[in-house]
Amino acid sequence: MIFRTPIASNALAGQLGELDELRKRLGDQAGIAGPWLDSLRRQWRASSAASSIEIEGFHVPADETIVVASGDEPLDPQDEDRMALSCYARAMDHVGVMSDDPAFRWVDRVVLDLHFDACYFQKGKDPGQYRRSGIEATSPRGGPPAYVGPPSDEVPKLMSEVLRWLDHVDVDAHVAVRAAMAHLHLVSVHPFRDGNGRISRIVQSLVLAREGLLAPEFVSIEEYLGRNTDAHYATLHEVQGGSYQPERDAAPWVRFCVQAHVEQARRRLDQIAEAGKRWSFLEGLVKRRNWPDRLVIALEQSLFQGVDRASYAAEADVSAPTASNDLRRLLDAGLVVQQGKGRTTRYVASESLRGDLRFHADAGRPVHGAD
Repeated sequence: MIFRTPIASNALAGQLGELDELRKRLGDQAGIAGPWLDSLRRQWRASSAASSIEIEGFHVPADETIVVASGDEPLDPQDEDRMALSCYARAMDHVGVMSDDPAFRWVDRVVLDLHFDACYFQKGKDPGQYRRSGIEATSPRGGPPAYVGPPSDEVPKLMSEVLRWLDHVDVDAHVAVRAAMAHLHLVSVHPFRDGNGRISRIVQSLVLAREGLLAPEFVSIEEYLGRNTDAHYATLHEVQGGSYQPERDAAPWVRFCVQAHVEQARRRLDQIAEAGKRWSFLEGLVKRRNWPDRLVIALEQSLFQGVDRASYAAEADVSAPTASNDLRRLLDAGLVVQQGKGRTTRYVASESLRGDLRFHADAGRPVHGAD
């Protein structure tokens, strides 16, 4: 037996209507966004992955998340924090591939393979395999377990029921409701020795991405859950009651997730608007100096964890020598500062550039350029 999808109340229906309108606006804005959208999406992907792993105690400094999540640099296998982020990002890349696969079916290998992706670095926790023993989720404040999962011998049967539900039950329910229920099913069955929260959030994102309207980084709610971890766990506890009790009412969890979607969609719209203004500012700066337009790309990258020669050359579609000359030009102008040497060299926005951006943002004026 698994949880039943609750009937939408009038209040929930109102939330879903607001969410649909916000999603439509997001799609419209994504359709008309400028060349800066790719950079913004990389930031979102990294931020979502970092927020999700932080819920489970892993932490990567904010100024490293994009680099680590991109997989462009080799990592120390013993560095669990960075490996957790890299593996989670890999799982979300897998979500992106499956989101538009016309032959996709919800089968056990979908969940098992995503778990393997996300927990690959935890070799001792049987990534990609259902647990063979009992499991308890510890309380962050000590005392009795926060949650006791069903016996391990029930896991295969329960997961088969969850996958049948995902494949052809409640298919007419709103996608945000289905995604919330998918999360609840996975995290309640607790099918793995570790990483149950991560796989539940990843599967929730896959349900949303399969809708096909927006890419995962537009619709996933990991950032909201990371910012509201206490409320997240409190709502789960309210619904679960501390153990596997699928006869309980799932409505509070669904309401919480839908509200998360509403707040996250609003945040994404604000970020798109801010990114457009930022790009306009950088275009003005480059134009006033009579530089090639492509330098806007380097400046944009420098503002978020830095730009290196290889990533800039790839995005600007220029040769390595040209990329080096462009970055040297920005360095000589005092717009970026160099960090590291050799292959680890990155260029990050200078305080002067950041100060100009803050000034124009605080003044609320059009950002046409700066000297």
